Amino acid sequence: MAKQFYKEGGKSADTGKPAKIFDIPGPKKAAILMVALGQEASSHVFKALSEKDVETLTAQIARLEGVTPEMREFVLQEFQQISSAQEYVSQGGMDFAQQILEQSLGSRRAREILEKVQSNIRTTGFNMLDNVDPAQLISFLSKEHPQTVALLLAHMKPENAAATISALNPDMQVEVATRIATMESISPEVLQQVEQQLSQILKTMFTGDTAEVGGVKSVAEMLNMVDRGAEKNILGTLERDDPELATEIKALMFVFEDMLLLDDKSMQTVLKQVDTKDLSLALKGANEQVANKFYTNMSNRAAEMIREEIQYMGPKRLREVEEAQQKIVDVVRRLEAENELVISGRGSEDDIIV
Repeated sequence: MAKQFYKEGGKSADTGKPAKIFDIPGPKKAAILMVALGQEASSHVFKALSEKDVETLTAQIARLEGVTPEMREFVLQEFQQISSAQEYVSQGGMDFAQQILEQSLGSRRAREILEKVQSNIRTTGFNMLDNVDPAQLISFLSKEHPQTVALLLAHMKPENAAATISALNPDMQVEVATRIATMESISPEVLQQVEQQLSQILKTMFTGDTAEVGGVKSVAEMLNMVDRGAEKNILGTLERDDPELATEIKALMFVFEDMLLLDDKSMQTVLKQVDTKDLSLALKGANEQVANKFYTNMSNRAAEMIREEIQYMGPKRLREVEEAQQKIVDVVRRLEAENELVISGRGSEDDIIV
């Protein structure tokens, strides 16, 4: 369980207790848990970890600071919920666990907890991809069938999958993204065939009936991290060939043009953390509506200075403009993760308190 905390991280849905939601990286979350459990219990956990994980976790504990009682409560509660979920699964299976958890936590939180439990108990043989340098995969994957590439990327961490898909040729990018988004379940036989082809990379074998991988969320997470060129290529082609699928993916991600979805207060929060040079470069390639969204949330003097800088900037490469836009998007995504702003049209009514 503690090892699972070390691997995951990220934020969880609100369940009423504790009232505040914290976005805590996996290693830090594990460190908080170890301190909260105490020396005796933690010593047993350390015995189950690899030497590398022990070193990393020890360093995290040594650097641990700024942990409030609320954060400690949040981590302990999530640990207890996942422990209970695993016990329910062992007693009566996934359906039984889902029924019990929904009664106590609600359907959304129950689904999130079970997803974590499933990822922990399911062994697909692709876990080691998390430790593979994406650069080492490119030459190999470029020769593989798009379905094989999609299967691999669907099992990788979003940041590694993003780096990998960005390095593929444009046609392959779209093909792979489409296959991931429409992927549902994979039979053990197919997984074993792929593992045989990738025996130098994958060492463990899949056990179980089916494994749910990929999906629209996986593509959205990858596209949130790829460069703007790859993002525009994939989404642009999907909007042409499969508008419904493109809409599903875009609903789960944030792109530069979505700055229009921010309210004025959120825009002003973003502007405080954006470098002026990056902003000028980003707006040089923005449409009038998006640019005006920025200008109307600045002082007249600041807006005029940006316009003048753009006017005298001279020609710029598209790649430079897209990189500047991506920096601003990254700021928005970070602020949203920290609950510093709300993106209109994302999430449900339950997520927002008016």
